[in-house]
Amino acid sequence: MSLHGKRKEIYKYEAPWTVYAMNWSVRPDKRFRLALGSFVEEYNNKVQLVGLDEESSEFICRNTFDHPYPTTKLMWIPDTKGVYPDLLATSGDYLRVWRVGETETRLECLLNNNKNSDFCAPLTSFDWNEVDPYLLGTSSIDTTCTIWGLETGQVLGRVNLVSGHVKTQLIAHDKEVYDIAFSRAGGGRDMFASVGADGSVRMFDLRHLEHSTIIYEDPQHHPLLRLCWNKQDPNYLATMAMDGMEVVILDVRVPCTPVARLNNHRACVNGIAWAPHSSCHICTAGKSDDHQALIWDIQQMPRAIEDPILAYTAEGEINNVQWASTQPDWIAICYNNCLEILRV
Repeated sequence: MSLHGKRKEIYKYEAPWTVYAMNWSVRPDKRFRLALGSFVEEYNNKVQLVGLDEESSEFICRNTFDHPYPTTKLMWIPDTKGVYPDLLATSGDYLRVWRVGETETRLECLLNNNKNSDFCAPLTSFDWNEVDPYLLGTSSIDTTCTIWGLETGQVLGRVNLVSGHVKTQLIAHDKEVYDIAFSRAGGGRDMFASVGADGSVRMFDLRHLEHSTIIYEDPQHHPLLRLCWNKQDPNYLATMAMDGMEVVILDVRVPCTPVARLNNHRACVNGIAWAPHSSCHICTAGKSDDHQALIWDIQQMPRAIEDPILAYTAEGEINNVQWASTQPDWIAICYNNCLEILRV
C-alpha cells in the first residue's frame, strides 16, 4: 500500500444521519470501501457507499441511494477474488440485492417470500454464504428462516440479470428469529445457526432440515440478538442477549455450557466481530454509558478471561462493529452519525 508508512491510526467519516448497518467490501480492488445504512425512524432511509481516498486520506461518499425503512443489515457479496458482479444485499422489509456501478447503484432483485399477500414480516438479519455466493439466508420476526438461491440469468446487453428463488423455508424458533449465520463446518455450504426471542441458539443442516440441534439456551430465556461464528475455528461461536452486558462464547462440541463469558462492559453489548485471521481474538462493542470497543484474547479458555487486551472509547454509543476480513489490522465502528476505522 503506497501510504502504508504514513497511514494514520484512525480515519473518520460523518454521515448526514445516524449510522446503524455497516459492512466492509471484500473485493481486492476496493480495499477501503464500506456501505453504511441510515437509521431514521420513517419510511425514507438511505444507503451510502464510502471509500477512503488514498491521496487525501479522507473518506469520500461515492454513491447514495434510497432504501425503504432502515436496513437491519447490509453485506457485500463475499467475493474476495472479484469474479462476481459487484453486488450488495440489504435486509429490511424484504431482502434486496443491488448492483453497484461506477456512478449509480440499481436494484437488481427484490426477494419476497409472501407471494400470496401484501403483508411481509420484517427481516431481522441475513447472511451470505462464503463458499457458495449464490446462497443467502434470512431471519424474520415470523419465526422462520429462509434460504434463497440466486441465479445469474441470460446475458442481456452484456449485463447478467440476477434473480432469486426460495430454496427452503423453515420454522426455526418458537418466537421471532433475530440473526442467522452460515457455519464454515462441513464444507461451509450446508450448516447454519440462528438465534431468537426464545433465548436459544439452534443449528441446522440444509441436507437434514427435519431436525435442528439446540446448542445453547439462555438461563433466563432472555432473547438472543446476535450470533457470530469464529472465522478460523468453526467449533466456536459468540452470542449475546438483549440488554446483556456480556458476550457468551460457545463450543458446539460441548452444547449448553459456555466456554467463556466476556463481561467487562459497563452497559449492554451492541456488537460482536471475530478476528478474520486469528481464532482467539474477538471484538465486542458497548452502548449507552460504555462507548467502548474491546478486543479480547480468548486463548486461555476455558480459564476465565478477565480483561480485554485492547480498549477504544468512542465519542458515542457504538451501534455496530466490523472487522475487515481482507485487511485484518482494521476494525470499523459506527456511533451517532460517524464511521471510524481503527488500526489495531
